[in-house]
Amino acid sequence: MMISDGLGPASVSFARSYYQFINNKPYDYQLPLDTIHVGQSRTRSSSTLVTDSAAGATAFSCNLKTYNGAIGVDPSHLPCGTVLESAKHSRGMLTGLVATSRITHATPASFSAHVENRDDENSIAKQQIGDNPLGRSVDLMFGGGYCYFLPKSKKGSCRSDSRDLLKEAQSKYDWKTVLYNQSREEFDNLPINETVLPIIQLFTSDHMSYEIDRDPRIEPSLSEMSKKALDILYDAVENKETGFFLMIEGSRIDMAAHSNDAAAHVHEILEYQNTVELVKKYVDEHPDTVMISTSDHETGGLSLARQTSKKYPEYLWYPDVLTKVKSSTYNLAKMIKSQKTLTEDYIMSTIFKDHLGIIDGTNAEIIELMKTSTSTKYITQFLADMISIRAQLGWATHGHSGVDVNLYAYGQGSNHLFGSHENIQIGEFITKILDLNLTEISIKLNHENPSFHLTNLTDTDKLKYNEDLEHYHFVPSHLKHIPFFSK
Repeated sequence: MMISDGLGPASVSFARSYYQFINNKPYDYQLPLDTIHVGQSRTRSSSTLVTDSAAGATAFSCNLKTYNGAIGVDPSHLPCGTVLESAKHSRGMLTGLVATSRITHATPASFSAHVENRDDENSIAKQQIGDNPLGRSVDLMFGGGYCYFLPKSKKGSCRSDSRDLLKEAQSKYDWKTVLYNQSREEFDNLPINETVLPIIQLFTSDHMSYEIDRDPRIEPSLSEMSKKALDILYDAVENKETGFFLMIEGSRIDMAAHSNDAAAHVHEILEYQNTVELVKKYVDEHPDTVMISTSDHETGGLSLARQTSKKYPEYLWYPDVLTKVKSSTYNLAKMIKSQKTLTEDYIMSTIFKDHLGIIDGTNAEIIELMKTSTSTKYITQFLADMISIRAQLGWATHGHSGVDVNLYAYGQGSNHLFGSHENIQIGEFITKILDLNLTEISIKLNHENPSFHLTNLTDTDKLKYNEDLEHYHFVPSHLKHIPFFSK
């Protein structure tokens, strides 16, 4: 399951046109996603027409619509069994999460944790290592965000308590390999076999770097992490019938779009395309596999043209402007804020010329950036707009939009995803094709919550309830609206 966070249809066109331009490709050249486009996913949540990543990812993981901010819980705030958890506990499959965000961020969390508010990353982290009613559900985690696993006494910790979750992972929950803040060499030298499983490897304290800023000597790319994950998981199940479930997220596509940073956005998308190509090759070599790729939502309201004057609009945009950009505007904003004495020459020479490729910066732009009271966020967005104006790219928002997003699928059973689908139907497809039992997982997650049985089960369901959860196969009433279950 691949999730391109924040990637809307316009961004797909944007990245394709940019790639064709810089590589001198013909107009009909296709990127990997173009070759497996099967339909659209409709993204609204239960609380609004414009979803966030938490509700969007929970739709995939739990097969239900829930409210914005919900991580693996239904609209009544009750934990819902996820496809990852069922793959692990109902089917005995190995499971993995790969993300360029904090691993506790909304999308990976929605497959591996249950909290009422996505900001409760302290709880998400402890659930991910195995401190939850099911025990450990994940076998492999690659990404960023080790700060939520360190006790508050340690420098750089984001936790509000003294728990050292990385130590607990090894001592209480049998994680064999726990690595963080390590050298790139340790990742490269990881054995491609099951001896490393279960494994946590977190490369950065917060989110991993944007692809445009990434130092390959320190951090692996999304495609490199994904290949390592596929190799390790495949080796571990090669001679078994169980298989594995892997969720891969191109997390920072979304974050660049939140800043309206076109250059960072396009580099994130192209690296995601590299990862899709890698996974397509894996599916070709292992035809009993299916890959799904879609987005939880669109971010930024991107348009590939921008009216920059009061004259009749020109029908064009300029990819070449982006080829000159060497850094994310977030990194440049931090550079500006770090200057003890900020000068106009630093703005013009270092920021504009060296990093943005801008040689026509205006006095008004320089004056705006010289203001010492402005926030890093404002500077990030201001610099991004400077680029977008020159490239003639438009943005409608710094948030999400409610447009349908593209749906892609490849491999066994992918023809069942042709057409326009609600996002929950993607989760239903995974549930059906893997023969999962999410109901069983939901019951186990809520077995100490009496309101679950009183609120969510009909009288008939109560009569069928069996304390031996291994023989519990009916569907609670709150799941019966889902077409897959109602059948």
